[in-house]
Amino acid sequence: MTADYSYEISYGKARVPLYRVYATPLSGVIRISESSFTGRDNMLFAMEIDVEVFGNNFLPAYLSGDNANVVATDSMKNFILRQALAYEGSTLEGFLDLLGRQFLGTYPQMERLRVTGRELPFTAARVPQAGSATFGESNVLFSRSHDDFTTAALDFARDGASAVIMAHCCGRVGLQLLKVTGSSFTHFVRDAYTTLPERVDRPLFIYLDMFWKYTDIVDMLAPDLARYAAAEQVRDVVQVVFHEFVSESIQHLVHKMGLRLLERFPQIAEVSFDAQNRTRDPVAVSETDPKLKVYSDPFPAYGMIKLTMSRKQGG
Repeated sequence: MTADYSYEISYGKARVPLYRVYATPLSGVIRISESSFTGRDNMLFAMEIDVEVFGNNFLPAYLSGDNANVVATDSMKNFILRQALAYEGSTLEGFLDLLGRQFLGTYPQMERLRVTGRELPFTAARVPQAGSATFGESNVLFSRSHDDFTTAALDFARDGASAVIMAHCCGRVGLQLLKVTGSSFTHFVRDAYTTLPERVDRPLFIYLDMFWKYTDIVDMLAPDLARYAAAEQVRDVVQVVFHEFVSESIQHLVHKMGLRLLERFPQIAEVSFDAQNRTRDPVAVSETDPKLKVYSDPFPAYGMIKLTMSRKQGG
């Protein structure tokens, strides 16, 4: 009966939280003009991890309930947590690389897998400095942030006795950026369905996720980090572009962001953006000063804008 069907299966463990303390500091990141970020102490190295395993070695569990080859997802969770203690590196991507290689090296039943990580962002609390009236960052107390965060995913497969990375993607997601001036949207198609007025200068509020891929994954995983594209720097670059650039649309804006990122990080082969137009609706304008305005939440639907930019081969 099974010969009449084809199958594509996967299974795994999602959202395994881990909080590693006193991890190796991230250092050696090259400073760029748009960002002050050059590293972090990794006093708290917190993240969520997913592992998804592919391959028909596990098909008997689906067809006949035969679990002889099945690695329990609870075992996967424990494996991830133990590897977090053993990890000697300083980046999310490096930890995912360790996980993928160790999973395939430990479990011959696994043919291919994807490991995904999402930073759990914390910020150091501001506390009085000993013997001083000034405040500074605590090295023991952290506050959970709900802002943007770093993410990455690595796909692994077997090549003989070795595990190789078949695909990768790095990202910074969850940005919410509002610029009170310096954005327009005019000269768009107008017809019987158009109610939106042209706006020569509007506050622009966007949600933004951005992703990138390296030309050579060695740059992503090298221990010296000289060609590592830190997600904090990527975030800072797009914020500087948003601050400086007077755009005619969100499409215009994300293209400018992509150009700057590819210029700033020659090791990156591709950047992509997933933006949402969350611009608020105007409800009141001052009669004496037109710069003074009040905005409120719009209709819940929002515009989607996506862009992927890749370097041409040989370019």
